[in-house]
Amino acid sequence: MKKRLFILLIACLAKTAFANGADRINLVLDWFINPDHAAIIVAQQQGFFKKYHLDVHIIEPTDPSLPPKLIATHQADIAIDYLTQLQMAVAQGLPLVRIASLFNQPLSSLVVLDDGHIKTLADLKGKKIGHAISGFESVVLKTMLNHAGLTLNDVKMVNVNYELSPALLSKRVDAINGAFRNFEVNQLKLAGVKAKAFFPEQNGVPNYEELVVICHKDQVNAPKFQRFVAALNDATDYIKAHPQKAWQAFISYNPALLNTPLNQLAWQDTIPYISPKPSKLNRADYQNFSVFLYKNHVISHDLNLSNYTKDYAL
Repeated sequence: MKKRLFILLIACLAKTAFANGADRINLVLDWFINPDHAAIIVAQQQGFFKKYHLDVHIIEPTDPSLPPKLIATHQADIAIDYLTQLQMAVAQGLPLVRIASLFNQPLSSLVVLDDGHIKTLADLKGKKIGHAISGFESVVLKTMLNHAGLTLNDVKMVNVNYELSPALLSKRVDAINGAFRNFEVNQLKLAGVKAKAFFPEQNGVPNYEELVVICHKDQVNAPKFQRFVAALNDATDYIKAHPQKAWQAFISYNPALLNTPLNQLAWQDTIPYISPKPSKLNRADYQNFSVFLYKNHVISHDLNLSNYTKDYAL
């Protein structure tokens, strides 16, 4: 029912007329608004979208798997997606294209309590590792363990659903995989516990963009999408130059929900990872990561970069 209502909402928004002459864009996020969406919210609140004659409507999904499907079926204009999900969808034939990035490196990590028991990944031998989902995250973990001289057989996997931090706090597990370095680490900090994160890109996994902006392949040359990316570039410059003012702009979108202790800490840890220039496409990273996914049987074939990426050269 929630999915149906959400799709009906998108359809109604798409038909809404506006009189200010701006091009309307219905943007579907990957999840509820949080500091990961800093560039988008700051662009909205500081008038960067308006500067480029855009009327952007930001929509939080009821199901994080919906955004790419809505794009593929022309039920939304732009969406935020995980690069891994985009590449898997493209390998399956969905007509999706990456036009910008929010983060040009991973946020996902493997997190342990910083209590001296686990100093290196090799110390995970015989330990329990909590996870929320399998698939790609399991491939990342396997690669990181192999990099440390271990295999998946050396650890015990425990499905904790999305209760990653509670599972580690309660010592149900010794580590959690797929934890965001800017969120779960701060959740643990607020609980009075210091945590340590191991980063995939430092332990055998090729660098990749965590969150990307996607549109339908047959709309990739629409001028309004290029202007959208230009607005993200401007918003990112503003965030980097004025992080505290940008924070105030971010929470002004919905102070009651966004101005929280967790978001305050996450904001500080998120800014260093924001793509310095969202429009920039690192072709080498994309090619290396596509090969990595193919070799690990996440996708059925290596991807042709030109088929699913667009560099507006802004």
